[in-house]
Amino acid sequence: MNKKILEKQILNQPKEIIFCKKCVMSNQRPRITFDSDGVCGGCQNNEFYKKNINWDNREEELNKLLDNYRKKDGNWDVIVPSSGGKDSAFVAHQLKYKYGMNPLTVTWSPLLYTNIGWKNFQSLRDSGFSNILSSPNGKIHRQLARLSFEEFGDAFHVFVLGQVSFAFHMAVKFDIPLVMFGENGEAEYAGDPAASNKPYIPSDEFTRLFFKGTTLDELVDYGLSNKEYFSKDIKKSDLDFYKPPSEEELKKTGIKGKHFFGYYKKWTPQENFFYAAENTGFQPNPERTEGTYSKYASIDDKLDGLHYYMKYIKFGFGRATDDASHEVRDGHITREEAISLVKSYDGEFPDKYFHDFIKYLAITDEEFWKIVDSWRPPHLWDKDSNTWKLKKTVFE
Repeated sequence: MNKKILEKQILNQPKEIIFCKKCVMSNQRPRITFDSDGVCGGCQNNEFYKKNINWDNREEELNKLLDNYRKKDGNWDVIVPSSGGKDSAFVAHQLKYKYGMNPLTVTWSPLLYTNIGWKNFQSLRDSGFSNILSSPNGKIHRQLARLSFEEFGDAFHVFVLGQVSFAFHMAVKFDIPLVMFGENGEAEYAGDPAASNKPYIPSDEFTRLFFKGTTLDELVDYGLSNKEYFSKDIKKSDLDFYKPPSEEELKKTGIKGKHFFGYYKKWTPQENFFYAAENTGFQPNPERTEGTYSKYASIDDKLDGLHYYMKYIKFGFGRATDDASHEVRDGHITREEAISLVKSYDGEFPDKYFHDFIKYLAITDEEFWKIVDSWRPPHLWDKDSNTWKLKKTVFE
């Protein structure tokens, strides 16, 4: 087994690179589709779904859903996975103060909290929410992060595993059948069209859509067989929160899957920021986030920047492309402005926390760049005079 087998979503990258005619998204994004006019699935979803949805009807659907789960005995009745970021703050606050639910926020700890991330986490809690914070076994967590960096090209993968799975363990434990996440990435950022206009995604789709096509058990088995640094004394309890509860446990609790608030309420990241700032004390970074032009998205983890940088390496587009494409669809900027932003910021190296990153993974600078370069697909990258360059960009 090699990394191309573990990282299954990279196997189907088209070798011809094209960019959406309406936004700046590339066809290298996993599971993305393009129509015959060269328009990506994200823009199609925006045009056919978000602009034509009767949002009053969707709100009625939301109220009916919540009525089915609302508890009258004062117990928690919905779980909101939350780091304290703008989106989960928006979801939790709306559910509690507009719709009369009693949310329990649960947090899978970032790998390395930023100062602003920790402040925002506390601000959300202090605005009126109970919270359970999970901090996994630090030794195992670091080893899994290094293994994920080497074999998925993404150390941040261990956060995604727990961020999805831990919430459902808490739902089972406290008998809370409703777990409400924010946006459906398959709809908002262009992914599998079969999953883009659904209120929830069932757990049997998690591995394919969220976990790069490989289960935690497969990843751990690979580490045990191939990595000298990987612990041989891992206990079952060390790994439980990285994978969802069993289908039997979920079914017994009545959990249908990963519900999305963005299915019922029009999802606009900039508006979520304004709402969270006003209602939960959310604060943006004082400076621009490396790799993009915004200051308020994904700012709680020091390793976030390397996650988006590796997406740029593996797929030829980065954080600025994601942000600019969404803002084009939201009508905040033009495609020409988006192209300019991508040219200025996409692929910017996240230097601020780089040394924290390699120290956390216990690797050297040389090992870091060797791993990075091993993930450059030859149809995307050329090397000239020891300088790597993308073969095709949206601005050339």
